[in-house]
Amino acid sequence: MLTLYYAPGTCALANLIALEESGLAFEVKKISLRDGEQRSPDYLKINRKGRVPALVTDYGVLTETPAILTYIAQSAPAAKLAPLDDAFEFARLQSFNSYISTVHVNHAHRPRGSRWADEPAAIEAMKAKVPENMADCFTLIEQTMFEGPWVMGEAYSLADPYLFVMTDWLPSDGVDPARFEKASDHHARMLQRPAVQRALAYDRA
Repeated sequence: MLTLYYAPGTCALANLIALEESGLAFEVKKISLRDGEQRSPDYLKINRKGRVPALVTDYGVLTETPAILTYIAQSAPAAKLAPLDDAFEFARLQSFNSYISTVHVNHAHRPRGSRWADEPAAIEAMKAKVPENMADCFTLIEQTMFEGPWVMGEAYSLADPYLFVMTDWLPSDGVDPARFEKASDHHARMLQRPAVQRALAYDRA
């Protein structure tokens, strides 16, 4: 059975949604970031990076959301979470999720600026730049990447949970999601999916 190490309010939500969509057997173990559990000796044996997510498989441990998402799709081909039989389309999906990883870094400059700077003024400067950077990212997504009705077109895919998480973070980053019609509509439709509802119920429990 797969085990997802998870912390509420993190990008691990995308992995949890994908697992809920996949039909695979899995369990979830919560990690408390507030209590510093991600740096505990027990968790560091699982993920030396001291971060979430981590997915324990029969073959070993996987980290990083794009890699975990890909593994889920390839482990559950019947769920059709990725165009596994089309090398170009699969690479396009990977390209989108790789870009979302950079969007995640832009977001992280607000709550975790201390990763990049020590001076309080520098940290505050990074925080101040987050709304502009996130809005620029979503403008690019809307204008050049989002195909509709789902990210990659007619078929729901791994890209959709990952975008959903980033859209969900926009208000906390000082960006009004209503500025982005496609992303806002996508977010609303994601909320109607049973897998998303189950994942959110766990995330917010």
